[in-house]
Amino acid sequence: MHREEKQRLRELCRERGLALIVDEVFLDYGLTDARPETFAANEECLAFTLSGLSKIAALPQMKVAWVTTAGPEPFKKNSLERLEIIADTYLSLNSPTQWAFAELLEQRRSLQPQLRERTRQNWAHLISTVSKQSTCEVLDSEGGWYAVLRINNEQSDEEFAIELLRKTHTLVHPGHFYDFSDDRYIVVSLITPTITFQQGISCLMEFLKSPTA
Repeated sequence: MHREEKQRLRELCRERGLALIVDEVFLDYGLTDARPETFAANEECLAFTLSGLSKIAALPQMKVAWVTTAGPEPFKKNSLERLEIIADTYLSLNSPTQWAFAELLEQRRSLQPQLRERTRQNWAHLISTVSKQSTCEVLDSEGGWYAVLRINNEQSDEEFAIELLRKTHTLVHPGHFYDFSDDRYIVVSLITPTITFQQGISCLMEFLKSPTA
């Protein structure tokens, strides 16, 4: 989100007594050099900012996540007391993960630059490739490690993904996995190794040109 959008959200929440719940797991993976602001530093309204090792350190199997609470002190204090009860009751962290957490978190410093370089290379290749044909288009994005394509397709998105996998061994996600409401969308991963990604996009483009697509 852009600075102006964030400021307007904070103002709306402050005026109406609302709280923000913000998912920032992809904050570190911008597709440009611009560093986005975090809601964790917000003081205007109550805000809960979510993140975790799953994306920050590419360790989904470790199941470590956290909530940063920010905002006016009375609201924040009350919220932290309630969150403590919830966390102790339902979200206990196992001991091995707790002991290893500091080292796992530190590894992000060497991992994230590699992932950012790969996602940006793959994004640039995707934009360049898609711009040369008319069978699909890439939706705008400023961060994360997924890309969304709008395709010219007469099948359901799931049928398309299965047929693509069966015929070309190329895996994409159908858009309904991400709550797109019609069948014109597919999602590709930008963290795929660069050579594999380029081969997969080439197979996808050729498949889209075929009569069965």
